[in-house]
Amino acid sequence: MTTDTFSLSSSATPSGSVVAAAQLAPELDGSSTSPDLTWGGAPEGTRSFAVTCYDPDAPTGSGFWHWVAWDIPADATALPLGVERDAEDIAQAVNDFGRRGYDGPNPPAGAPHRYMFTVHALPVASLGVDPDAPHVQARFAIFSQQLDSASFTATYQVAPEA
Repeated sequence: MTTDTFSLSSSATPSGSVVAAAQLAPELDGSSTSPDLTWGGAPEGTRSFAVTCYDPDAPTGSGFWHWVAWDIPADATALPLGVERDAEDIAQAVNDFGRRGYDGPNPPAGAPHRYMFTVHALPVASLGVDPDAPHVQARFAIFSQQLDSASFTATYQVAPEA
């Protein structure tokens, strides 16, 4: 179910923008700082939130997961800029770079890549997923239970060498 009232935004990386320099991977002179996220209009029955960042354009056949975080309390309406990898108040999986928490874009040279940031409203206070488990377990629990979700997309491109 998707409603028109549930929304997600970021001042660091607004919807439709190019991913901000600080959010990029260190290989692109960024610092892999997670963007600030603000949401509102969650559906009735929300007991927690999860946040994901996904690149569907990665040349892997299955995209690339930059961030999977969950067990964000139901009274939260935002995550600050730069969520720590070892934050104690939320669970964060090991991403496709092999590190816990958020890691920013580092696409190969070529076409632009889309980075889809999503907040998921969940009907449970805790997913009950071990953060050391593969992130697919958390994603399965998130996507199979979500009441609603809100997303925005930003892009980044590494220009091909001439």
